Amino acid sequence: MVTVTSEDRLARATLSFLADPADAVLGQLLQSCDPAQVVAAVSAGRDPLSALPPGTAGLPGLDRALARWRGRLGEVPPAGRLAAWARDGIRLLVPGDAEWPSQLDDLGSGRPVALWLRGTANLRFAGLRSVAVVGSRAATAYGTHVSTELAATVAERGWSIISGGAYGIDASAHRGALAVDGQTVAVLASGLSYAYPRGHHELFGAIAEHGALVSEVPPDRAPTRPGFLIRNRIIAALSRGTVVVEAALRSGALNTAKHARELRRPLMAVPGPVTSEHSAGCHELVREWGALCVTGASDVLEHIAPVGTELAGPRNGPAVPRDHLDPVTTSVLEAVPARGGRGPAAIAVLAGVDLDTALRCLGLLAAAGFVSRNEHGWRIRPAAITAGPGSPAAGAAAPEPAGPDLAAGLEPRSREESTGNAG
Repeated sequence: MVTVTSEDRLARATLSFLADPADAVLGQLLQSCDPAQVVAAVSAGRDPLSALPPGTAGLPGLDRALARWRGRLGEVPPAGRLAAWARDGIRLLVPGDAEWPSQLDDLGSGRPVALWLRGTANLRFAGLRSVAVVGSRAATAYGTHVSTELAATVAERGWSIISGGAYGIDASAHRGALAVDGQTVAVLASGLSYAYPRGHHELFGAIAEHGALVSEVPPDRAPTRPGFLIRNRIIAALSRGTVVVEAALRSGALNTAKHARELRRPLMAVPGPVTSEHSAGCHELVREWGALCVTGASDVLEHIAPVGTELAGPRNGPAVPRDHLDPVTTSVLEAVPARGGRGPAAIAVLAGVDLDTALRCLGLLAAAGFVSRNEHGWRIRPAAITAGPGSPAAGAAAPEPAGPDLAAGLEPRSREESTGNAG
């Protein structure tokens, strides 16, 4: 494991104040030189390139970037301010730390220079089994319900929920995880002391107690409009897969989906009503981007969990009492009318069985509560029609008392009487 020196840590903290998040020039520069060398070049008066390794001078845009960073040197706080943030529970995480999530390295030159954290969770461990749940800020009741239930169920199975801490789907996902004492991580576009949106002060406090707040910008930095889109790459890279619950065609959640696809992470979308513009983005992800259609936690885990560990299997509808009948008995039941009545001989003809078989099946069906006998013959019991699937009235009712009618249905007194009741 790489040992992070105090000089390297301080240099990365300084660069987080000087450069914008995902600065392309800085990302390429850090692939060939140390952070301390970059800070030295920015601080140098004349000939700043002399502080950099040979070969970096030809980097496109380097001169402009150095000038831009030099103009921000006044924004770097004194050491006392950094110590105050540390006392407030904010810690700095840099590449090479034991807690640094290695999956962020997949971002290449777009990897964060450093991350500021507040919370109890170990970010590396939280990211090992994690899923990002994102969506629209203007969430509908449907989207709120789905994201809350999905996040809660996934968190109950030991997976971390990662989102952006925004209103709407993000907040519902965080709250779903917290409701089951699960772990959740919020990647903010603002600094951790600023903590935007301000209306989520209590939510952010709960997340810090059960997970972590993360940001790549300094703690006192306000969010910028581009910053919301830029931080989405961290949400996608930190998680094992991304689920878009509800998103319009211009939703920022589609930007997170784009990063997930570029990183070759599983991209999933929850379908919604075809008449809802709030789900049009999700449908577009499935249709044009090849996103996986998911409707619940089992679907999600099947796509992100190690092979063979979270298999959802085929879905079946709810079992109903008729499912347990054999084919012959089912054919007899289908021949019994719902209104009026029908004699056993007529039932036998319609069912394609002999009379003795029809009588035997009718007796079993009567005992199970499916049919009853009246003055017109046999009919479906009204309770078996109106009862819901699997209800006792539909198929698990107590057998009717063995009165004269039932006995007559089981053992007719004569062939003539039996055939006379048909019709």
